[in-house]
Amino acid sequence: MHRKITFLFSLFLLLGATGCEEFYDIVDELKPRPPKSKAFATGLTAPLGVESDAQGQLWVTEAGTGQKNDGQLSFITAQGEVHPVVQGFTSVASPEGAIFGLNHLLLKDNILYMLHGVEGKLYKLNISTYQPGDKPLKASDLEYEDIGAFVKEYFNTEETDIFNLTVGPEGDLYIVDAAANAVIRRDAETKELSVFAAIPPIDNPGGEPDQVQAVPTGIIFDGEKFLVCTFTGFPYPAKKATIYQIDLAGNTSVYQTDLSILTDMELGVDGKPVVLEYGTWTGETFIPNSGRLVLSTSHKNISLLNNLNFPNSIEKSGPKTFYIAQTFDGEIRKVTF
Repeated sequence: MHRKITFLFSLFLLLGATGCEEFYDIVDELKPRPPKSKAFATGLTAPLGVESDAQGQLWVTEAGTGQKNDGQLSFITAQGEVHPVVQGFTSVASPEGAIFGLNHLLLKDNILYMLHGVEGKLYKLNISTYQPGDKPLKASDLEYEDIGAFVKEYFNTEETDIFNLTVGPEGDLYIVDAAANAVIRRDAETKELSVFAAIPPIDNPGGEPDQVQAVPTGIIFDGEKFLVCTFTGFPYPAKKATIYQIDLAGNTSVYQTDLSILTDMELGVDGKPVVLEYGTWTGETFIPNSGRLVLSTSHKNISLLNNLNFPNSIEKSGPKTFYIAQTFDGEIRKVTF
């Protein structure tokens, strides 16, 4: 449900590894040399999803102000110049002030797939002929598929928030719904939808309530299994956020825990996930600049970058560069290792 997410996501690191060296061992060795982080693009309106193309250029979804339908898809050049591509997406503000609209996006075979949580729509845009400076398109002119209608009917609910997605075997899309706490599979050939897996709640050490929601916010496929990171529900118990692993049959198990309030993830060297922690919860509010970038293996979690300001999504571009969206700052940060 929308209240379960305060608002989310973004980014990480990498560096070359040779032979059978494990990435986390290399990271331990390089801890005295922290990554460089700087603002790459600013002045965006609630940026959330970040996707890079073959040229290292970025495509970013902006959720908007919540005051009017000003959500948009933007293109950012390698020099950080921002160009509007599609405008006029629905943007809604909750009573608490959170903004909902466009969520994450994915580029596959020159098609951008964009998720809209409020509308429950999977928008599609062919970018093969796009040139920076082209007149922006209107959201109402784009082709879309109604994923939310399937979720509502299947779970007999009025709530859906299709949030993030990845490509799995046979080119099928796998979409996490942050309201249904489930993974939806979209067949690449038939476009048929099915529920692939459910994300279970977690025990609350505080006892009130006994369990809290494990809201799926990020999903990746490492060639053998899916990994899903979760944004724990209120009261946001520390070190209880879980990364789940899901096999090809849809069976869910724990990959790693001892993390807090995860918003997105990417794969690093050797298929190890890099995840974003949103920030530290005091019991009343989240502390600014308390987000982290963490390398998570099945053995341990290693902090890579601290002092992020409510990071919401992460995108890798090349072996040593990552981009992180800090939604409330209206900023995309560039992180290099």
